[in-house]
Amino acid sequence: MNFALFFPYDLLPWKWIALIFSCLCFGMSKTGINGISTVAVPLFALIFGGKESTGVVLPLLCFADLLAVFYYRRHAEWKYIIRLIPWALAGFGLALLVDALIPPRGFKSLIGICVFAGLVIMFWNDRRGKNAAVPSAWWFSALFGIIGGFTTMIGNAAGPIMSVFLLSVRLPKKSFVGTAAWFFLIVNYLKLPLQIFIWHNINMESLFFDLTMIPAVLVGAVLGIILVKKISERVFRVLVYVMTIGSAALLFL
Repeated sequence: MNFALFFPYDLLPWKWIALIFSCLCFGMSKTGINGISTVAVPLFALIFGGKESTGVVLPLLCFADLLAVFYYRRHAEWKYIIRLIPWALAGFGLALLVDALIPPRGFKSLIGICVFAGLVIMFWNDRRGKNAAVPSAWWFSALFGIIGGFTTMIGNAAGPIMSVFLLSVRLPKKSFVGTAAWFFLIVNYLKLPLQIFIWHNINMESLFFDLTMIPAVLVGAVLGIILVKKISERVFRVLVYVMTIGSAALLFL
């Protein structure tokens, strides 16, 4: 039997190590510190190509979403999810419209700018304390929903965007993770038919590769759950801040 027919990726050892590390990050980001996966997305893009890598990554994220929702299913704040989803779908449409107009480098920089702009809003909002009304404004959810839908469609890079939004509304750590888990479960499964039938980025070869990476995603998810249990609310918030800023900075490299 020609194994290459079923597994066409002839990868160097360092690439396997990078991909396994990336899958650990995918799992941890879904059940632990949202934003870690943005560190991993560029590695997949380096190995498989920018647009092509989105089809390889998406099924792995979908699996990690299921794990996160199963564990945190009772901790979601649905009022925020309901506010974001319609605008995220608008972001999908925007991504499909401008896909051919903006080069990959331009997309990365645009996402980074959006994340840093969101961080500025969040820091300003935190300084105002209880008098801050920005997170409850309709345009706040609209802005982050559109940017989140756009960035997740283009490069599976909406983790920092969602982190900024959830930090702004000051959710406790389990509600933070549970809300993010349900949001990404919905948007990622809605993305599947678009990736399969419009961008043609998901096929049997990519799915077979994804199956080999499932154990790494599962281990990462368990590590994320343990991490959230061990750290305090304050440390959790600081870690999300740091990972979000670091992820946004990587988008400019």
